[in-house]
Amino acid sequence: MEGDINEGSVPPYYREVYEALCGKKDERVQLEVFQRLLGSTDLPNSMQNQIAEHVEHKGGSLSKLSMYKALALIALAQQGKQPSPKLLENYIQEFPKPQLGELKDLQALRMQPAQESPLVVRQTLAQLLERDSVQVELIPEKKGLFLKHVEYQITSQRFKISVYRRYSDFDVFHELLLQRFAYRMVPALPPKRMLKGVLTSTSEREFIEGRRRALRRFINLVARHPLFSADELAKTFLTFSGSDVQNKLREAFRKAGDEFMTCKIATQAKEYLPADIQAQFASSRELIRNILNSFQKLRDRAENMAKRSKENATDLLMFGRELSTVGSDTSPLPALASADCTWGTLRQSLKGLSVEFALLADKAAEQGRREEDDVVEKLNLFLDLLQSYKDLCERHEKGVLHEHQRALQKYSVMKRQMMSATVQPKEQVSVEQLESRIVQQENAILTMELRNYFSLFCLHQETQLIFTYLPITSHILGAFVNSQIQGHKEMGAVWNDLHPKLSCLFGANNGLPSPLLSPQRAVSFSPH
Repeated sequence: MEGDINEGSVPPYYREVYEALCGKKDERVQLEVFQRLLGSTDLPNSMQNQIAEHVEHKGGSLSKLSMYKALALIALAQQGKQPSPKLLENYIQEFPKPQLGELKDLQALRMQPAQESPLVVRQTLAQLLERDSVQVELIPEKKGLFLKHVEYQITSQRFKISVYRRYSDFDVFHELLLQRFAYRMVPALPPKRMLKGVLTSTSEREFIEGRRRALRRFINLVARHPLFSADELAKTFLTFSGSDVQNKLREAFRKAGDEFMTCKIATQAKEYLPADIQAQFASSRELIRNILNSFQKLRDRAENMAKRSKENATDLLMFGRELSTVGSDTSPLPALASADCTWGTLRQSLKGLSVEFALLADKAAEQGRREEDDVVEKLNLFLDLLQSYKDLCERHEKGVLHEHQRALQKYSVMKRQMMSATVQPKEQVSVEQLESRIVQQENAILTMELRNYFSLFCLHQETQLIFTYLPITSHILGAFVNSQIQGHKEMGAVWNDLHPKLSCLFGANNGLPSPLLSPQRAVSFSPH
């Protein structure tokens, strides 16, 4: 394509711009400098991407003729024309002068310090967690005795506002996020289940609470993602207080489109990818898959512990109630009881112990809730993130790669048909139609190749985010240890309060040593 442009066909201004951008020692313009120049124009992003796509560059830099071609395309685009190589081929006049400002300002573009590759994600776990914290509370709206629908109050710490959303609002938001950011980790939504009648069964209540927790995890992962959190979609969902939030979300998406069309470097993604990107992707994917499998097992164990704590609470409460039942028995002692039998006094004392056992039951229930909220929920958040990465990898393989292969196969068939048409003469119209279809297919393949590289680019960034999140495992373990320390401390305090009561209960005149003595001195009740 560069053959269409030479030193004689361009205005002197082109040479001045080239010299301003490449410096005295260099003969080539760095790609990063050219991208800054393109970004400084008043052209829309989509047109900038088209120009960048048509400009050849090797080793991260542009030759003099490539730079001239780029300047010609910029100038023609500023005149309202569609920038394309064909436009340059058919251009017979001297190429127009692009509007780029003062030459000294262009030299400043070259003098700017080298920027870090856009592929690199510079975020710490603390920065991600500090982006936002979103609360999701359940507000059931009832009509008489029957549940009409479930509504959620969403409160964003970042935006300092509360809005109300239904599950269907989450559903539309999730669908649009997937369309806008097809190459990113969009967390999954919990399943929807139609609710019938009044919430009377425990399982129905548990389902609704589980769904609330899952929606809270979803919106927090979205609100903390570097790109999602800065997008108009997320801002609309978290702040719009009108009644037609779904239409507002669709309107925000229509204005933006998908990320490939709006990202300035989408068409140059290949330039930033490391040579061993596929090997890096494979090893990272395997490591993350293993972490996901292990943490699913850890979560299952943590859930079992929380469940046992709640069961322990029930058992302790029932234990206390049975003691109370025994103590409430006012039946007179039979004549067979010895004169010095203390059962009557002992029986009344047992009733008093039910208070401590009820308190122990409360502490065990609190421990179960702590394990659920501080440990299981944090594990689930981490697992939701890892699962969204797994889903993204599958979308990459089954989506972009698969479509690219299908397009290549279709192109191959068309080429064979074209060869057949040249051997066996057909109507000129059908041959021209076939040629047109082949050109369209070539453009489609080029777009798919660019999307494939952009998908890899995004995948590389999302992998970095996963590794940024990995230290959250220490937070989870810390929460687990702290919950156990607090639980055992509180339970221990109540057990210790039982000591004086048991000392009075098992006094010296009951014929047995105190059960609070050391195990070596306690009387054995074994049958031997």
